[in-house]
Amino acid sequence: MHRFANPTRFLRIATAVQPWVIGGTVILFVAGLYMAFFTSPADYQQGESVRIMYVHVPAAWMGMFVYAGIAVSAAVSLIWKHPLADVAGKASAPTGAAFTFLSLVTGSLWGKPMWGTWWVWDARLTSMLILFFFYLGYMALQGAFDDKARGAKASAILALVGAVNLPIIKFSVDWWSWKAASLYHSF
Repeated sequence: MHRFANPTRFLRIATAVQPWVIGGTVILFVAGLYMAFFTSPADYQQGESVRIMYVHVPAAWMGMFVYAGIAVSAAVSLIWKHPLADVAGKASAPTGAAFTFLSLVTGSLWGKPMWGTWWVWDARLTSMLILFFFYLGYMALQGAFDDKARGAKASAILALVGAVNLPIIKFSVDWWSWKAASLYHSF
């Protein structure tokens, strides 16, 4: 693994692999969208609006996955002071924020016909909105200081604090549904 730490060697490999990865991504993306929008049947309860889930769910997972990567790079930056860790986190943040925003928008588009409203202050929705704010805060802190090192350190600390939100997003429905069901059955 250490041989990939050499930037020249890494860039040579990345340059050779990049066209194949881009081509595979485009093919799989187009195939997935075609199957989601044209070949999958409508849901018996949700109708055609179920197709929004084919974009919403992967966007939500990618938003959480990218933030987990930012948290790992923040830990590497703070513990081992590796300068590329800051670069990786800074480069990943806009992509993760875009996926999180896409998740929030598609969730609202799905929620309107299903719930009759664009937004519900549900635990998972609210914690996903908080994740989006963590992304914005992370990106803002990167450029908020004249000294780049101080901005990187502040944003790394925020990224680690925000990582606490990831299990909350994942398990919030189970936690709060269980409590609501327990309260309901106790009466």
